[in-house]
Amino acid sequence: MKKLFDKNEVLFAIILIVIYVVGSTLMKQLSELTGVSFLAEAVFGIALFAVLAVFIGRNGLRKHLGLCKPEISAGKMLFYIPLLITASVGVIFGFAPQYGPAALAAHTVYMLFVGFLEEVIFRGFLFRGMAKKNMSSAMIVSAVTFGVGHIVNLLNGYDIVSSLVQIVYAVAVGFLLVFIFVRTGSLIPCIVFHSFNNILAGFGSAKILSDIAGSEQGGAMLNAALRIVFAGAYLLYVLKVTPKRSALKD
Repeated sequence: MKKLFDKNEVLFAIILIVIYVVGSTLMKQLSELTGVSFLAEAVFGIALFAVLAVFIGRNGLRKHLGLCKPEISAGKMLFYIPLLITASVGVIFGFAPQYGPAALAAHTVYMLFVGFLEEVIFRGFLFRGMAKKNMSSAMIVSAVTFGVGHIVNLLNGYDIVSSLVQIVYAVAVGFLLVFIFVRTGSLIPCIVFHSFNNILAGFGSAKILSDIAGSEQGGAMLNAALRIVFAGAYLLYVLKVTPKRSALKD
């Protein structure tokens, strides 16, 4: 792994993306056989996390991947409260667990590790590898591929509209998170938000928004629109209060 990483970090990231996407899809099918949703995915997430954690630790890549304290104070970043609000929209407008106790527990564990895995792979390895040549292009590719990566939901049974809504939201949030990473030098706020956002998806129904829109699809679109507004407003704030230089250092 180290030789491939040293030779081509972008290729290393792409391989990780393939492993993650294919593995998650196969594990979902395995979970269906066990009768407990997210069970196999949770085991897969823990295993992949363990492998990457050991690799990162042994090769001294924590700073490179932003697994360190932000250079900008939490107070200046509004204690990242706008991120928490963005993640909480679905719960704020309708609290309702989406699964049974066992599946909900497995979902929570899996999403906890998904936050780390997706941030480290997309905004860690992929972004850092591309940024060596062109920072702007790296930011765009990192955000867009992160969003488009959610197209795998179509393979997992989600309808087209819901998947497209998730993709648009993921791209928007992708830009916010990559700017936070670049300006603060830390990926930790992004990981915490990502995990929190995904975990709350198992508890929020956004029923109030669905009632307002007149349908579940309309509610999902309104939910995404509100999140995009919050994320966009916070992005403008981050750009205003943080230095216009990259805080990323090796």
